[in-house]
Order: sequence, then structure tokens, then C-alpha cells
Amino acid sequence: MALFKKADFDERRNAAEAAKKVKLEKFRAMTAQINEGAAERLAARQAIIAARDLRTAEREAARHTAKARAAEAHAAREMGLKAEQAERDASTAGQVEREVASAAERKAARDARYAARKARK
Repeated sequence: MALFKKADFDERRNAAEAAKKVKLEKFRAMTAQINEGAAERLAARQAIIAARDLRTAEREAARHTAKARAAEAHAAREMGLKAEQAERDASTAGQVEREVASAAERKAARDARYAARKARK
């Protein structure tokens, strides 16, 4: 016949400590796995952030290049317009000179006709 042995305080305390140690070891093992996963996730996140920053820098560089090209094209267009305006001004000035010379010739011819008519009278 087996006798029921009642556990005394020391045995219960030792059993509780052993249970706590087992739970603590399980928790440490689980947190180690979590920490490994967290480190991997952190590394992946940092890689994503670096790639995003790189794409942002590339877009900024492309935007600045496009602005520079647009400014260059605008300056070339302005220079072309100014050259055309200078040509028009020069041709207008030449035309005005020809008209002034023509008007002077017509006036001289009219004056000569007037003088000839006066001389005939």
C-alpha cells in the first residue's frame, strides 16, 4: 500500500522555481527568434528606405536636368527671336532709308519740274 506523501514547503518552492526557470528559458528562446526576425525586418526596412532615397535623388536629378534643358531651350529660342527681331529692324531701317531717299528724289524731281515751269514763264 502506497502512502500519500505530503510535499513540504521546500519541495513546493523548488518545484515552483524549476517551473519558472523552464518558462524563462522558453521566453528567452522565443525572444531570440523574435529578435532575429526583428533584425531581418529592420535590415529589409533599411534597404527599402535606402532604395526609396536613391529613387528620390534620381528623380530630383532628372528634374534638375529637365529644368536645365528647358532653360537652355528657352534661352536659345530667345536668342533666335532677338536675332529675327534684329534682322527685321535692320530691314525696316533699310526700307526707311530707301523710302527717305525715294522721297528726297521725288521732291528733287518735283522741285526741278517746278523750277523748269518757272523758267519757261
